[in-house]
Amino acid sequence: MGFISRLLRAPFDFRRRQRLDEAKAKAMVRVLFVCMGNICRSPVAEGVFRRMLEGMRLAERVYVDSAGTHSYHAGAPPDPRSQATAMRRDIDIRGLRARKVTVADFAEFDYVLAMDRDNLQHLQVLCQTPELRGRIRLLLDYAPHLPEREVPDPYYGGPNGFERVMDLIEEASEGLLTDIRQRYRL
Repeated sequence: MGFISRLLRAPFDFRRRQRLDEAKAKAMVRVLFVCMGNICRSPVAEGVFRRMLEGMRLAERVYVDSAGTHSYHAGAPPDPRSQATAMRRDIDIRGLRARKVTVADFAEFDYVLAMDRDNLQHLQVLCQTPELRGRIRLLLDYAPHLPEREVPDPYYGGPNGFERVMDLIEEASEGLLTDIRQRYRL
C-alpha cells in the first residue's frame, strides 16, 4: 500500500479503532481468542462467539477479539479457507484483521483462550503478572465432554480440517457462554 493510500485509510482506521475501544470499555466481560497467526482458528472463534452473543442479545455486554502469539500475518484478513468455512455457517469474518497479543491484553481481557498447548505456553510466558495468569486457559476446557483438548491448526491440511475446527469451536463456545452467563449473571 502506497503512502497516499495509507493516508486516506488513516481516518477510517482511527474511527474504527475508537469505536472498538468504546465497545470494549462498555462491555461487562472481555474475551480474547488466541492462536499462532490469528488467521485460522482464533478469528473463527471470534466470529462464532460473536454470533452466539448476538443471538442471546449479549453482544453489547461481552466484548470479543482475537489475536496471535506471532506477528506473521499482522494486518491480514483471515485465511480464505477459514472465511469460506465460516460463511457456510452464516458467519462473516472477512472484516477481521490479524494482530499480535500484547502484554496489556492480559489485564484488559477476562478470558484469554488459547487454541492449543503451544500457544497456551507462549501466553503464560508472556504474562508476567501471576494473578492474571488465571485468565489464560485452553478454549476446549469449556467442552470437557469432547475427547480433544486442543483445536488443531488446519493451515496445512485440507478443507475437512477447517470444518473440524469450526465444530470444536462451536462446541466450546457454548460451554464458554454458559460459564460467562453463570459467572456474570447475564
